Amino acid sequence: MKQLKLTSSLLLATLLFACTGQRSASTTFDKNASTERAISDLLSKMTLDEKIGQMTLFTTDWGSTGPTIRPGYEGDIRQGRCGALFNSHTAAFTRKLQKIAVEESRLKIPLLFGYDVIHGYKTIFPMPLGEAASWDLQAIEKAAEVAAAEASAAGLHWTFAPMCDVSRDPRWGRVMEGAGEDTYLGSEIARARVRGFQGKSFENADRVLACVKHYAGYGAPIAGRDYNVVDMTERTLREVYLPPYKAAVEEGAWTVMTSFNEIDGTPATANSWLLEDVLRGEWKFKGMVVSDYTSVNEMVNHGNVANEKEAGEAALNAGLDMDMQGAVFQNHLAKSVQEGKVKMVQIDEAVRRILRLKHQLGLFENPYKYCDEERERRVVLSQANQDAARDVARKSVVLLKNDNVLPLSKNLGSVAVIGPLADDKDQMIGAWSGAGEGQHCVTLLQGVRDKLGSSGKATVHYAKGCELTGDSRNGFADAIAAAKRSDVVIIAIGEHKDWSGEAACRADITVPAIQEELVRQILTAGKPVVVVLMNGRPLVIPWLSENSPALVEAWYLGTQAGNALADVLFGDYNPSGKLPITFPRHQG
Repeated sequence: MKQLKLTSSLLLATLLFACTGQRSASTTFDKNASTERAISDLLSKMTLDEKIGQMTLFTTDWGSTGPTIRPGYEGDIRQGRCGALFNSHTAAFTRKLQKIAVEESRLKIPLLFGYDVIHGYKTIFPMPLGEAASWDLQAIEKAAEVAAAEASAAGLHWTFAPMCDVSRDPRWGRVMEGAGEDTYLGSEIARARVRGFQGKSFENADRVLACVKHYAGYGAPIAGRDYNVVDMTERTLREVYLPPYKAAVEEGAWTVMTSFNEIDGTPATANSWLLEDVLRGEWKFKGMVVSDYTSVNEMVNHGNVANEKEAGEAALNAGLDMDMQGAVFQNHLAKSVQEGKVKMVQIDEAVRRILRLKHQLGLFENPYKYCDEERERRVVLSQANQDAARDVARKSVVLLKNDNVLPLSKNLGSVAVIGPLADDKDQMIGAWSGAGEGQHCVTLLQGVRDKLGSSGKATVHYAKGCELTGDSRNGFADAIAAAKRSDVVIIAIGEHKDWSGEAACRADITVPAIQEELVRQILTAGKPVVVVLMNGRPLVIPWLSENSPALVEAWYLGTQAGNALADVLFGDYNPSGKLPITFPRHQG
């Protein structure tokens, strides 16, 4: 298979229409009279500080996706100065914090718990770009459904997904978190993931709020450098980048996250055209808008405001409802009200949107409904979830080239499994892997051994060969020896999982030289060779694409990576994945 480029848009659309099938009903936005009366009654009892508290989202010390600005979150909960927390999970821990909110604070308003459940909570599915390669909307929806079931069982109400950013620059680290370069495909996947996360209702406490991010245009930073300037015409923005966000909103997503970048000179976090004119005006969005991590603070660095107080005023006046982690609203908003820089009616409307979410989740009726430790034990990492992860993983594998090597026979006398990624559990889950742990992962080596174990005939030889980087060839001899005494060779190479994700951009997206040299040496053994790529982005692989007898794109497939790959390599599952993004021929 010499042509690695994305199929034409017309063919993409045709295939998707064939695969989409009937959509399930999205979550309805409950804005009934009794709920609104209850919210109005509660608002009338709240002090300004308590209202601002509901508009404040802090991280706990359980985990962090950035610098922890403010310790002492338990005191904030008691004082009503914090209405939501993230990086707080497990049923026991969230129950402990929820108890402080509903039993020790003045107004007893329950907390909202969020977490980055991007492609799984504990059971990890393929990274989102890998899922997109499946072109299977039902499978992608199922992955989000399982992620929501596990996350909600662990006390969570809210995930910061789906990422709806169209991206066409593989140097950008977060390309792994989206659906690739095609606007239509990205839109349909956005809908599927919202359906999976939110379901039809929250009655059974087995679904979570979806959050559409990063609104807007975050996937188009100049030169692929994270947090860099985004510069485009409104036509390009509307035709290419906005549709997936709009699709997720139309599907019923309850929350939207603003992006770090600016649009036409104004940071998205304080961009009234984006938040009021387009999102709430044109698209009729009724939910809540949250900033990205300290993006309100970072407006000072954009140069649009003189200080954080002005940043908070600009953000609220533009339509932002909740400040993530930066404490800007908490530190400055009360003074801004006193000075008339923001209006109380704006604060009340923001708080109303937040309280409406908590009512919709049923937290006022039962604040502990998501804190069920027995359900957590039963649901998290269940066999059914593992089966689903294996199914989605094998659907995400893309066969890039095959010169009559695959599928491999299960009657082989011996197989060599080689490479720095052949037996590294921690690498299988990729970036943004929630609470996933390598100890639960199946590696390629284990998957091959398990696949051939039933025959009792094949011998599996393993050699690491080399590290992911560096220039040590100390392992080459063992790898070549393993190849020479085997009937066929499977070699797993690629990127470290931390080379993609947030703030993980790469100027050089080739396979590290030491790994390519290992493949060259293995090919001299004269055996059939299957090269398995594990990576978080498209790579520049001209030599590999020309010289590998068989070439398989495996992304980071998650908890069941090894079993899924073995299913594909040995012919139990026909590889059906297609690239959702172009593999460039050259870095230029």
